[in-house]
Amino acid sequence: MTERKPPDLSFTSWIDRQINEAAERGAFDNLPGAGKPLPKRTEADAAQAWLRDYLRREGVSADDLLPTPLKLRKETERLAETLQDLRSEQEVRAVVADLNRRIIEWRRIPTGPPVFLPLLDAQSLVRQWHDAHPAPPPPPPSPAPAPAPPTRRWRRRPRSDAG
Repeated sequence: MTERKPPDLSFTSWIDRQINEAAERGAFDNLPGAGKPLPKRTEADAAQAWLRDYLRREGVSADDLLPTPLKLRKETERLAETLQDLRSEQEVRAVVADLNRRIIEWRRIPTGPPVFLPLLDAQSLVRQWHDAHPAPPPPPPSPAPAPAPPTRRWRRRPRSDAG
């Protein structure tokens, strides 16, 4: 628990005293980045640098901060690149259907900047996927089955002993 400031000390001297005591205890030894210069930032960059650093530390993508229509537009643009990673035509159709569903939901009650978002054409994206994934070659023809052994046409009749 932090101790209270004594009434006879000013805040500046009280804080300086706490910093000096912590330095004597070694609280500032072996800190990450010790001895390295601070990263240089321009004046315009400094205003949002704290946000970028925070997002990086927390592992959050900057795309998560975008308004819905811009997120959807970015996702639409990236879809062409990610098509090759999908394994089947059904997966392509499912991804396109999900994205089209979210675009339609946004169109019903648009929020954010007025951005036109066209629906995706599933057929053309499936064609692109097929172009990137040529059909596997047909399996080699199986060898013809071995012919059945010939059947005997004549059978011997059992001999009768009666005569």
